[in-house]
Formats: sequence, C-alpha cells, structure tokens
Amino acid sequence: MTLNYFVRRVFFLFLVIWTAATINYILPRLSDRNPVVEQITIQVGTSGRTGEDAKLMIANLTKVFGLDKPLWQQYLTYIGNVFKLDFGYSIINYPRTVMEIIIARGRLTLPFVAVGIALSFSIGILLGAFLGWNRTPNWVSNIIVPPLLVLSSVPQFLIALVLLYVVAFRMKLLPMSGAFPRTMVEDWGNPAFILAYARHAILPILSIVLVEASGWALGMRAMMVTVEGEDYATFAEAKGLKTGRIFFRYLLRNALLPSLTGLALRLGFIITGAAVAETFFSYNGLGQALGAAIGSFDFFMLYGIVIIMVILIALATFTMDMIYPLLDPRITYKKQRG
Repeated sequence: MTLNYFVRRVFFLFLVIWTAATINYILPRLSDRNPVVEQITIQVGTSGRTGEDAKLMIANLTKVFGLDKPLWQQYLTYIGNVFKLDFGYSIINYPRTVMEIIIARGRLTLPFVAVGIALSFSIGILLGAFLGWNRTPNWVSNIIVPPLLVLSSVPQFLIALVLLYVVAFRMKLLPMSGAFPRTMVEDWGNPAFILAYARHAILPILSIVLVEASGWALGMRAMMVTVEGEDYATFAEAKGLKTGRIFFRYLLRNALLPSLTGLALRLGFIITGAAVAETFFSYNGLGQALGAAIGSFDFFMLYGIVIIMVILIALATFTMDMIYPLLDPRITYKKQRG
C-alpha cells in the first residue's frame, strides 16, 4: 500500500461524510415546519400558558438553537459541529444534548446489533461455503436452500413480529418487550443486569440473524461454486492436501472477499432494519429515538443519529479497503510497472 493511496482514501472518507452531512442538513429544511413552534404550542395547550408566554418562549428557544441565523451561517456552524461530533441540544428533550441521548440509547442498541451482525455473517458464510462445496450431499442442499430463499426475501420487521407472537406470546419462552426488566435499573457493571439484557436481546438478535444469514449463505454458496473451478483449487486437490485445508485455506478464503465487500456496503441496511425492528420489541434505543425525532421534526436529533450511522458505515468501508491486501496477496495498491 502506498502513502498516496492511503491519503486519497482518507480524503474520500471525509468527502463522503461531508456529502452525507450536507444532504442530511438540506432534507429537513425543505419542509416549512418549525419544530420549536410545534413544541411550544403543545406545551401551551397542555400547561395553560398565555399567548405572550408562548411568543417569548419561541423567541428564546429559537435563539438558543441558532434558528434565528441565516441558513448559510447555520450550515457552516453545523458542518463544523459534525466533525467535532457536537450536535447541540435536542429540541424535544431540551436541555439534554444530542450526544448525551445517543450514548445513552446506543448502549441498548449497539450491543445486540453488533452481535447480530457478527453471528449472521459468520453463520451465513460458513453455511453457504458448506452448501456450495462439491463434497456436500445434494439432499442437504435440497433441504436447506428453500428455507434460505424464503427467509432472505422476508423483511426483518416481519420476522420480528413472527418471533414475538410464536416464541414470546404463545410459547412464553422469552420476554416480549423491553431491553431489560422494568424492575431493574440500567447498570452495566452488574452481572445480573447484563444477563437480563442478554436474555431480552435474544429475539432481536434472531430477527437479524434469520434474515441476514440467509442472504450471506446464498451469496457465499454461489461464490464457492465459482471458486471450486479455479486452477489453484484443482492443483490443491491434485497435491493430495487435506480436505479441511483445501476447504478453509483455498476455497473459503478466496470466496470470502466479495462477501466482505458486501458486508461493509450492507451495514446501513442492517442497522436501519434493526432500528425498525427495535420498535416492535419496545427497545428504548436509537430506533425509538430516531422515530421520535422524525415525528417531532427534531432537526438536531436527526442530524446526530444519521451522521453517526454514516460515519460508522464509512469507517467500516474504509477499514475493509485497507485490509484487503492482508486477506488476498494478489491485491496491491502499488503502481504496476509497464
């Protein structure tokens, strides 16, 4: 890898974040809704304040949130804050800051999403490689592939509903809602709390694994069929190498590269699907925070959650690009001499 390539990739990383941040800024502004006015109107209606109080509160909060400044000035302030990860105060949760809410909600969302992604990718890759291997009996593929085709085409939230109804409601094997029991206080230093959280996270993780692992398995199965026809695979068999070494070192390793690329590109869809499914499991996490921000038009909460997701996906893609030469020596970023 050359320094020039690394610098270009870092520049492209920041360009992607800037472009996403700009689009993220523009889209909510296309609406003529004013979140401050809407929130104050709700408070006036419920607390019985006078119209003069409402006008004064609107003026003060508009100044606090910087919405009284020209759009170009708000944009420059916003871009500067994005790279500092400072999104200011949440409109609907004032005076709590956006990052404070993201960190608090992220502690409930990110663990089960990370475990779900890791399990689904690992299970899908190994299962797909096994199904695509020419030594796997045909009857095994005939039994396993049809369910994989069905699961890979079903939306994640629908799987979540089925799991809730069958496993939690009918069979009563697992909790139906919440990230942890209501009788407990969130305390990540308490082993009892961690165990309770893990038990509540089983169904959300299953909703990710059943859908995503099926897709990875089908894609990996197709890649294995392609790789098995390569000369190096035939040569490895002709040398009499052990079956396990041929499978893992020659076939699986080479068929894995397109799936790694797909993993980085698909992270956004997985996280979005998990956020939607999260609402069905009544998780008070990032998914619910994002839904509340959309419903109340909380600019700054929307900015924060979306940008954090964009940064995570961009960093994952950047990392995959950097480690490709380590996974496959045939890939090089050096200029070839003619």
